[in-house]
Amino acid sequence: MLIIAIDGPAGSGKSSTAKALAKRLKLPYIDTGAMYRVVTLKAMQDGIPFTDKKRLMKIARKSRIEFRTAYRTASRGERDAVRQLVYLDSQDVTEAIRTPELTKNVFHIAQEPLIRREMVKKQRVMGLKQGGVMEGRDIGTVVFPDAPFKFYFDAQPKLRALRRYRELRAAGEQVTQAKVLRDILKRDRTDLTRKNSPLKPAKDAVVLDTSSLTIDQTVDRIIAHIGAKPLRDRRLGTE
Repeated sequence: MLIIAIDGPAGSGKSSTAKALAKRLKLPYIDTGAMYRVVTLKAMQDGIPFTDKKRLMKIARKSRIEFRTAYRTASRGERDAVRQLVYLDSQDVTEAIRTPELTKNVFHIAQEPLIRREMVKKQRVMGLKQGGVMEGRDIGTVVFPDAPFKFYFDAQPKLRALRRYRELRAAGEQVTQAKVLRDILKRDRTDLTRKNSPLKPAKDAVVLDTSSLTIDQTVDRIIAHIGAKPLRDRRLGTE
């Protein structure tokens, strides 16, 4: 299966770019970060303390996480992917996993080594089953280190905070840009310094500073790097 790995910190543009790239190449899109949000949501719903690692691990292992694509039919009868939906045990939790309260708690789950190992197992199953554009923080380093195409995004912290601030405001959240910046810098410290699967570029990843790039420009650069060879010939573990 073809895997295109995209890693990077919050606000670097990896999610928007991964979605656009998947749509352009007609590949599945897998947001691995959403999986940690799903486990966080389940823990919050069940009232499980984030210090109870045993029960949190049980949630991570037993939760059935699915990604489904919402489509719309174009004028010529063709189906266009509109958005990705996230399901927990057959329940749509797409909106529930994006609340500010949940976002503040994701790091409790994301930094736990045993949970990360369990999520990596699930992510590998998804990737090997269907391939696609996978984005997160350890795709190229841990989940699929043999992926034929690896990219690492970065951008200036203030710009990343501005992007995130605009997303939150558009969603109706009452936040300040200063607070968003503080939250992003805190998440950066957690991601960069954790012992298990720290955020860092894979040795053979293409590093892109997206500070001055639009989503379309970033997608164009990735496609140019991939080259003209047919995608079906660029399978995981092959030359």
